[in-house]
Amino acid sequence: MPLRPEIQIAKRLYFSQEGETRHARPAIRVALAGIVVGVMVMILTICIVVGFKQTVTAKVAGFGAHIQLVSFDNNNTYDLQPIEVSDSLLARLGNYEHVRTASPFVTKPGMLKTDSAFHGIVLKGTDYWDFFSANMVSGELPSHPNEVLLSRPLASRMGLSVGSSVNAYFVDDTEVRARRFKVTGLYETGFGQFDDLFIISSLASAQRLLNIQSSNPQIFKSSDLPQYSGVEILVDDVRYLDEVADRIYFATVNHLDEDGYNVYYVQTLKEQNPAVFAWLDLLDMNVVVIIILMLLVAGFNIVSGLIILILDGVQLIGTLKALGADNRFVRRIFITQASMLIGKGVLYGNIFGFALAAVQYFGHLIPLDSAAYYVSYVPIAFPWGWLVALNILTVTVSVLILLLPSMIITKISPAKVMHFE
Repeated sequence: MPLRPEIQIAKRLYFSQEGETRHARPAIRVALAGIVVGVMVMILTICIVVGFKQTVTAKVAGFGAHIQLVSFDNNNTYDLQPIEVSDSLLARLGNYEHVRTASPFVTKPGMLKTDSAFHGIVLKGTDYWDFFSANMVSGELPSHPNEVLLSRPLASRMGLSVGSSVNAYFVDDTEVRARRFKVTGLYETGFGQFDDLFIISSLASAQRLLNIQSSNPQIFKSSDLPQYSGVEILVDDVRYLDEVADRIYFATVNHLDEDGYNVYYVQTLKEQNPAVFAWLDLLDMNVVVIIILMLLVAGFNIVSGLIILILDGVQLIGTLKALGADNRFVRRIFITQASMLIGKGVLYGNIFGFALAAVQYFGHLIPLDSAAYYVSYVPIAFPWGWLVALNILTVTVSVLILLLPSMIITKISPAKVMHFE
């Protein structure tokens, strides 16, 4: 099907017979460069911010899961009132839609002590090792009683290494329990807030060490079920976090003790770590501000480029009007020509933006201070839905911006142009 006349004219103006673009004037190059840089910055901004949010969320979830089912007597500490959890409840939680795993855990605050140092810690017992396996730096996972993982920064501070032994002390209401642990491995997540706090053992070892399986809480006087500090639930997509949490809440809210009080309490990782997620929410505002600024910069360059194209084509405009072309026809020619410039800028912006993002994704070339940012390098993610939407938004806004300056064409008189020539 033949192209519309205005598109054919725009292509002849934009491309030479050899297929190369005609526009080589510095002002046009600057306008094109502004579009390229704007698109590139917006792509990198989205990739970096989403990468930050996904990486930090994954690390927080690695230590505390997306959702925790704990005792209703939860006092917002790691010294949780034990609850009894049946196999049927675990199976039911694990079968919910968007739930990846449901696994029990045990936590207990305590203190590590060597001859030269001591440090407050939380012992965590778990049988879900994926997160810590992915962050191991040396040694191996615990496989026997009294074996633990330590973070590398904590081990360095305490003068410990793989194979070392260390004393730990845990305080109950009436006694202090001493245990001697063997360090079988070191992990490091870069999340110093948690790396300095948690030592990790197997679930059965933590139950046995802390003797919670034989302690019978008041609310379970007649039950012989296993006892845990709670159940950790991981979801397959954090977008469904609140939905899954609500479903678990309504499934467990009617579990009452003999006095008619709730037994279980559901909390999400956002409720457990409000400061971290408040910081992450601020990043969303930064993305909006940067995208708006880049669209304004790109819009300014687009308007400048179109005006230059119109001024360059004044003679053509006069000639077309003299031949009977109306203003709408002539405007469509120059809007089409400028749209080709926009398309080229968006294409190159995507190429450079994705290239830089890929280099950082695979090479981790730009480092960060993990004490301040929770990660040791700039993280990158590729949220394709957002990136496609960004390109559509950029092209749409850019084309709409062209409408106002194209009104200049209506002010150009054929008689004045011919007289000037």
